[in-house]
Amino acid sequence: MAEYTTIAAVDLGTNSFHCQIARVDGDQTYPLDSLREAVRLGAGLDDNKMLDEASQARAIACLQRFSERLRSFQPNEVRALGTNTLRVAKNATAFLKKAKAALGFPIEVIAGREEARLIYLGVAHSLPVTDERRLVVDIGGGSTEFIVGEGYRPQRLDSLYMGCVSFSRQFFKDGKLTKSTFKQAELAARAELQHIVSGFSRRHWKHAVGSSGTARALAQVLQLNGLNDAGAAGITPDGLERLRALLIKAGDLSGITLAGLRADRVSVFPGGLAIMTAVLAELNIDHMDVAEGAMREGILYDMLGRTRHRDTRDATVTQFMHRYHVDVPQARRVGLLAMNLFERMAGANARAAPYLTWAANLHEIGISVAYSGYHRHSAYIVANADMPGFTREEQHRIAQLLLAHRRSLKKILPELDETIDWRMVFALRLAVLFCQRRSSIQPRIVSAKAGEARFRLAIDPAWLQRNPLTNTALFEEVREWEKIGFDVKISGLNDSDDGTEFAMAS
Repeated sequence: MAEYTTIAAVDLGTNSFHCQIARVDGDQTYPLDSLREAVRLGAGLDDNKMLDEASQARAIACLQRFSERLRSFQPNEVRALGTNTLRVAKNATAFLKKAKAALGFPIEVIAGREEARLIYLGVAHSLPVTDERRLVVDIGGGSTEFIVGEGYRPQRLDSLYMGCVSFSRQFFKDGKLTKSTFKQAELAARAELQHIVSGFSRRHWKHAVGSSGTARALAQVLQLNGLNDAGAAGITPDGLERLRALLIKAGDLSGITLAGLRADRVSVFPGGLAIMTAVLAELNIDHMDVAEGAMREGILYDMLGRTRHRDTRDATVTQFMHRYHVDVPQARRVGLLAMNLFERMAGANARAAPYLTWAANLHEIGISVAYSGYHRHSAYIVANADMPGFTREEQHRIAQLLLAHRRSLKKILPELDETIDWRMVFALRLAVLFCQRRSSIQPRIVSAKAGEARFRLAIDPAWLQRNPLTNTALFEEVREWEKIGFDVKISGLNDSDDGTEFAMAS
C-alpha cells in the first residue's frame, strides 16, 4: 500500500462537521488545516427519525465547501465518517448519496463503539504517554462515548444514546432554563448511565479526560468565568453546580452571557451541561481534564495504522476467529484459493482484496451457532456485531459475501444489494467447494475469467476425474448460477470437453 504524505479526516457529527487535514511524517501526523461548521444536523431529526430538508441543505452546503479544500486529494487519502444522527435517521441512505456527491468522497457510517475507539485513539495521541488507565468521555450531539484504556489501547468501550443536541431539544426546547428542567435532564442522563456505571466506575481508571466540543466548551466557560475553585482548569462538580445556578438565574437561552461561550453553541449548551453533571456524579469524578484530540485525529491515526500494517480490522477478524472457534488452516486455504481465483478474473484489486480475505476467514463463524444454515448465522453475526475498525458499510459488504457463499443463490438473491461483486462471490463459493476435504490438495485451475453475468473456468480434466464428488458439486454449482441468470461454463466437467481454455466474448 502506498505511503501517505497528506491525509484528511471528515467527521459528520450531530452538531458540527469537521475536516482535519494533516501532514504525515513517520508514525506521526501534524495538522495543516482544520475546518469546522456548526451544521446542527441532529436538530433536523424529527419525531419519526427523518432528517428535514433544511438540515440536509445545511449539511450539503458544508460538504461542498469541504470538497473545495479536498479537491487535490486521492480517494485513499480521505476518510469521511458519519456518527449518531446518520445511524438513526431513517432517510440516511438517500441523504448519504447526495452527501457523497457533494463531498466527492465516500461517506461511511460507524457504530457507537467504533466511534468510541476512534475517539480514544485521537485522545491518546494528544496526551503524554502514561501507564495509568484513563477514562475518556466524549459528549457529542446525539451520543456520548465512554472508553477506559491504557496507552494507545482501549480496553472497554461503550456508547449511550444521549447528547447535547438531543437533550437540549428534549428538555430545553422552549429555551427556558429552570431548576426543574435541569433536574429532569440530569435524572434522565443518570438513568442512562446505570447501564454502564459498573464497568466505568472509579476502580477501573486513575485519570478522567473529556474530549470534543461539549467538554472543551464547559472547561473554557468554567475557567474564564472563575467558576472552579481557585481558578482550576478542567471540569469539576462544584464548577458545574455554579454554572447551572448561573443558567437558572438567566432563566432563558437568550439571557446567557458567559465569557468563552460561542454563539453557535448556546442552544445545545444546557443539554451538554446536564449530561456532564450526571457523568461526574455517577462515575464519581472529582476532576476531569480536557484533551485536544478527538475522533477526527483518531481517524487520521487509524488511516496511518492501515499503511503501517497495523490495521485494527485485521486484529478484529483474528479475535473473531478465536472467539467463534474457526478452523484456522481451513480458513487460510479457502482465502488463498479465493484470492487466486478472484485475481485471475479481476486482476490486482487492492481495495477489494481485503474483503474477500476477511470473508474467507469469517465464513464459518456461524457454525458455532448451528451447522444448518451456518452461512446465514455467519452473515448475521458480522452484520450486527461490534467489530472495531470496521464501518457499518464494510460489515454489510462482508456479510453479503458470507450470505452468498453457499447453498441457493436464488433464495438469497432478494437479500443481496446491487453493490455486491459477483466475481468475489464466485471465487469464494468455488474456494469453499474445492476445500471441502479440508486438506492441502488443490485443484489444477487452467484459467478463470469473468464478463458481464458470465464466468468461464477451465480445470484439469484428469484432476476432476480423480475427484468425482467435486466434479458433481461443480455441475450443481453451474445450475445455481443459471437460476439467477448467469452463464457459467466449466471446462473439464465431461468427457467431450478437452479442457482447453474458453475465450471470453468481447
